[in-house]
Amino acid sequence: MKTKRSFDDSFKARVALEAIKGAKTISELSGIYEVHPNVIRKWKKHLLETASSLFSKKTDRRLEDQENLTEELYKKIGKQDIELEFLKKKYIQFQNM
Repeated sequence: MKTKRSFDDSFKARVALEAIKGAKTISELSGIYEVHPNVIRKWKKHLLETASSLFSKKTDRRLEDQENLTEELYKKIGKQDIELEFLKKKYIQFQNM
């Protein structure tokens, strides 16, 4: 029984780009890369459907929002650390009275 092969994203992209170029048929690419023709067709279709998102500014906006959120959370953590240290010192002072 054969085990399921998995391919990394760069390999899939390279094969799909060659399929889109059309210099070689899908059957030829299948023989070269030892991948079933239907899989190559699926990768090619996926690349064509998602190619427009590569140039989308929405992903940049999401990344920027994520960075802003991370920065804000780090500031809150820092503020809470300072407050905690202050309260620890005050607690020790009240115990010594």
